[in-house]
Amino acid sequence: MTQIDAIGQVCPIPVIRAKKALERMGEAGGVVAVLVDNDIARQNLQKMATGQGYQSEYSQKENGIIEVTIVAGEGCAVDNCATEADSGLVVAIGRDTMGEGSQELGQILIKGFIYALQELTPPPTHVLFYNSGSYLTSSDSNSLEDLRGLAAAGTVILTCGTCTNYYGITEKISVGEIANMYGIVTAMASAKRIINI
Repeated sequence: MTQIDAIGQVCPIPVIRAKKALERMGEAGGVVAVLVDNDIARQNLQKMATGQGYQSEYSQKENGIIEVTIVAGEGCAVDNCATEADSGLVVAIGRDTMGEGSQELGQILIKGFIYALQELTPPPTHVLFYNSGSYLTSSDSNSLEDLRGLAAAGTVILTCGTCTNYYGITEKISVGEIANMYGIVTAMASAKRIINI
């Protein structure tokens, strides 16, 4: 078992350290135990484990310390196992409007764009939201129904947690998951094609 002391380290550092330890184990697999001191790091470690196809669990220790245990076995990670139905397309949306000019028109266009994504066969593997684009996954968004349709079709929807905290909308995110920048970069790096709005 590999132990990692990530106490006091902010995300994405604990996730990156755990991922590197898992990669060093290779196909034989093994166990990585990571000590962190905040629940956001715990959540991000478990999301990474699930995304890679690994088992994970956590236990609360003394003084607010959390131990996250990740078990990796044989087989490929989810990120590296493309299927025939995988479009390889990642869509990154960094604003709550589309194009330059009229803001009202831009809001109409971005709603139409998200609606049109549902018509792609196969659908995008990921749709990523950051900066003001984060508003599009909040409870006030008029694109929620379309985004839920994409999620139901298998698209992974990730919204930047730093952005939702900055705009004060973390509690209002109503579709997909909140991710850190490492998760967003990983999704972009694994893409065959990227559309950046």
